[in-house]
Amino acid sequence: MMSGLPMVLSLDQVELTDEQFYRLCLANPNTPLERSASGALVIMSPVGGESGEREADLITDLALWNRQIKLGKVFSSSTLFKLPGGGDRSPDAAWIEKTRWNALSPEEKAGFPPICPDFVIELRSKTDALPPLRDKMEEYLASGLRLGWLINPQGQEVEVYRPGAIVKKVPFPARLSGEDVLPGFKLTWPLPD
Repeated sequence: MMSGLPMVLSLDQVELTDEQFYRLCLANPNTPLERSASGALVIMSPVGGESGEREADLITDLALWNRQIKLGKVFSSSTLFKLPGGGDRSPDAAWIEKTRWNALSPEEKAGFPPICPDFVIELRSKTDALPPLRDKMEEYLASGLRLGWLINPQGQEVEVYRPGAIVKKVPFPARLSGEDVLPGFKLTWPLPD
C-alpha cells in the first residue's frame, strides 16, 4: 500500500455478510474499506495533501450551493453507501435529494445508508488507476446515480456520467453544470488558486 494504490482482496471463497462487513469497518476505523458489486474488498489508501485539499474544495462548493438551495444533503468521502447494485462505496463527494434521504429510517441514516447518491464526484489522485474509477462510476450508474463527475487531472478532463448516455469528456478548463439534478450548481475545474 506504500504506492498509494488501493489493495483489492478477492472474497470469492469467503461469504462476508452485510453485517460482517459493517463490523469489519467499525473494527478498523483508520482503514477505509469499500466493497465492489462483485464482492471484492477494497482497502483504500489515504490521499496526499494536494488531493485532500482539492477534495475539500469540491465538498465546500457543493455544501455552499446546498445551503442556499436546501434541496438535499451533502456527504464527504468518509461516508460509505450500501448501493442497491451490491457494492459498498465512498465517493469523494456526494449529494442526495432531501425526500429520498428523509425516506430512510434513523437506523439506516446512522449506518451505511442503503441508497445511491443522486450525484457523486470522484477525483483521481496521482496514484489512482483510471479503469477502477470508471468501474466505480458504472457501479453508481447501475445503482441509480443521476449525475456523476470523474475529475481526471492527469488526463486534463472531466468525464460526465448520466444514466443511459454515453460518457461525455469535457477538457480542462471544464465548465460543469449540475443540470436538472443540482439546479444552479456550476463548477469550473481546475479551481483557481
